[in-house]
Amino acid sequence: MSIDRRIFFKTAGLIGISLAVGKSFGATTPESSEIEFYGMLYDSTRCIGCRACEKACAKAHDLPEPQGELVTGVKRETSESQRTVISKFETTKGEAFVKNQCMHCNEPACAAACLTEAMLKTKEGPVIWREEKCMGCRYCMVSCPFDVPKFEFHSANPKIQKCDMCYDRIKNGEIPVCAETCGDAIIFGTRRELIAEARQRIAENPNDYIHQIYGEDTAGGTGWLYLSPVPFNELGLNTKLQNSSYPELTKGFLYTVPSVDLLLPPLLLGIYAATKNNQTKEEDHD
Repeated sequence: MSIDRRIFFKTAGLIGISLAVGKSFGATTPESSEIEFYGMLYDSTRCIGCRACEKACAKAHDLPEPQGELVTGVKRETSESQRTVISKFETTKGEAFVKNQCMHCNEPACAAACLTEAMLKTKEGPVIWREEKCMGCRYCMVSCPFDVPKFEFHSANPKIQKCDMCYDRIKNGEIPVCAETCGDAIIFGTRRELIAEARQRIAENPNDYIHQIYGEDTAGGTGWLYLSPVPFNELGLNTKLQNSSYPELTKGFLYTVPSVDLLLPPLLLGIYAATKNNQTKEEDHD
């Protein structure tokens, strides 16, 4: 298969520019903490495990209808065919449920690791994946501390599947479909509003909740926030993550790594983009 020379050399030029200005190719600057991101508050004390959110999410994103039963004590994981899942646990306060999906970090490691800005933290808050920019490196999967992005390995045209907080709905002034469907356990709003609401619930019913909000500081802060009647580890949530954002760990990286190591990913992107463009032309002529 031949390569489109114009696209290849255009990308090669971008490589030189990226090195000249001392920035990684495709790297994004973390959003300011002053920006009002949207988010979601999940209250485990109010979840009845109906899984209506799972079904609504699948329907809204043209994914297969969720199958199978909940097994107590088994943490279910998101997959290439399911962007959100409900799990059931037997806790020190009895049966409780928890919802899992992309956490929409304030400073997402997946976006920081993405060489082409295919994974993007939007100004509204949701972290989205953009197919037209993805070169399939799957660095987002490796970097995510919550193990969220999933790759469609068995597809002829594979995609990265993850919750996008119904970004298109948010842009149209609507709320995410899981919040719209859920009767009481999920609410949508700005992070500031949600944190205030969570603190108020804890203050008004101190015996019903542990006095923490999962996601307020976890991994530098996340768009999804959790209230729980029991320690978060009893609901299968990772309580060993750091409070600072994971992209913080890579600051200064570009000042120590040889420039030749930075050339490879953009070079591969150039080959990929040029090849893909040429393949499209060939298909158009068939």
